[in-house]
Amino acid sequence: MAKPMNMRDKYNRMTRDLGWEPSYQPKSKIYPQIEFEGIKIENWEQWEDPFRLTMDAYWKYQAEKERKLYAVIDSFAQNNGQLNITDARYVNALKLFLTGISPAEYSAHRGFSMVGRAFPGVGAQVACQMQAVDELRHVQTQVHTISHYNKYFNGFQDFRHMHDRVWYLSVPKSFFEDAQTAGPFEFITAISFSFEYVLTNLLFMPFMSGAAFNGDMATVTFGFSAQSDEARHMTLGLEVIKFMLQQHPDNVPIVQRWIDKWFWRGYRLLSLVAMMMDYMLPKRVMSWKEAWEMYFEQNGGALFEDLARYGIRMPKYWEVSVQEKDHLSHQTWATFYNYGHAAAFHTWMPDAEEMAWLAAKYPDSFDRWYRPRYEHWIAQEKAGHRFYNPSLPMLCQTCQIPMLYTDMDDPTQVVYRSTEYQGEKYHFCSDGCKDIFEHEPEKYVQAWLPVNQIYQGHCGGATVPEVLNWYHLRDGQDNRDYLYSEDRQNWLRWKEASSQLETT
Repeated sequence: MAKPMNMRDKYNRMTRDLGWEPSYQPKSKIYPQIEFEGIKIENWEQWEDPFRLTMDAYWKYQAEKERKLYAVIDSFAQNNGQLNITDARYVNALKLFLTGISPAEYSAHRGFSMVGRAFPGVGAQVACQMQAVDELRHVQTQVHTISHYNKYFNGFQDFRHMHDRVWYLSVPKSFFEDAQTAGPFEFITAISFSFEYVLTNLLFMPFMSGAAFNGDMATVTFGFSAQSDEARHMTLGLEVIKFMLQQHPDNVPIVQRWIDKWFWRGYRLLSLVAMMMDYMLPKRVMSWKEAWEMYFEQNGGALFEDLARYGIRMPKYWEVSVQEKDHLSHQTWATFYNYGHAAAFHTWMPDAEEMAWLAAKYPDSFDRWYRPRYEHWIAQEKAGHRFYNPSLPMLCQTCQIPMLYTDMDDPTQVVYRSTEYQGEKYHFCSDGCKDIFEHEPEKYVQAWLPVNQIYQGHCGGATVPEVLNWYHLRDGQDNRDYLYSEDRQNWLRWKEASSQLETT
């Protein structure tokens, strides 16, 4: 009788033993992308799988999480959970998540499927396969969970179409398309390390904590369901970096350049999360400034101290992100307030209590630079002149965010950077974005910038109504000020009816 295999032998049989050495084709033809980035791998067998999962164990583990998740989703729907959230303004954070983050999860699924095929090491192949399935599961559970709100609120009906067309959603879309069109080692550095390990807590923790604070237990549950996957992804991200750095000293400067690039690209993307934390949650968890200090300055600082032994330093321009933490969310929200007629969610001005909270969290910036602007806009709105900016802003060629960030030495001046390439002038929101462009300009000159395309008539037409129709945005229902929205009117009617039922 055959001796039963122990766990390690079974793991090796179900992973490492699935690979083989080709006999009639050279590896250079089977894996043609593996050399052009300059990364040198001397021994793929040194790849360590952080969680040592086999596929059969993986399916059982995920199936159990699915059963628990869908039980909560069903309960949430049957008990009209949408009435238990703090305020209908909160729903706009979900619109931002569904249009900006969920399609990005699908892009990550496609990316890991591609790089799993590109790597010759079987350990890396299995790890990428599992993460690809994780990412696909995440987008499915997010869509299933948030679809409940589509029955009661505007703006959820066409999220995939909006992701591909609406101007500000080109920011997350371009981030993942940039990664997918890179080589396999750069992709896995961008997503597994820079985003999953260094920055993912700044994405998922605010959204899920915000959901819990605001009574959205269905969203909290899909967040918890994904969190164990995210822990595995973060560990994989660190393993990826250490594996490359340990394989050959020539890899160090290449990896450092990728870390610099993808830290900055990820940081710029997180400006959407910053405004969500400080402005879109009726009941706030913490400020963006506090989150950045906790998850990047403290946790990230400790990480890069550990990586220093491999020759890796802190990402370039990290100190700029520390300076900007007092301004990032306010400047981003002010921009969306300006262009609320072209956004796929509602915007509003904070009330007196919320501005007091912002002043307490941002004592060095809010009262001086942002409160006067908000009070002016509030006065304009009360006089019947709610401000909408009729112009189209210049966009950064790299991150595709409007030119809205100010000089930290003089917050009255917007940062503009520019460079020339083949006789054309290109514009940037920061030195970080300018550096990224100048290293590989052939890639970024192809950027599909929404404002440029609108001016050329490629977005349904040259007028705002034509562009909104091309976006599939219903003017006055999916956009503009929350104060005058159907969502607010419905919410007030539902809460009044609910309170009457409770008193009878």
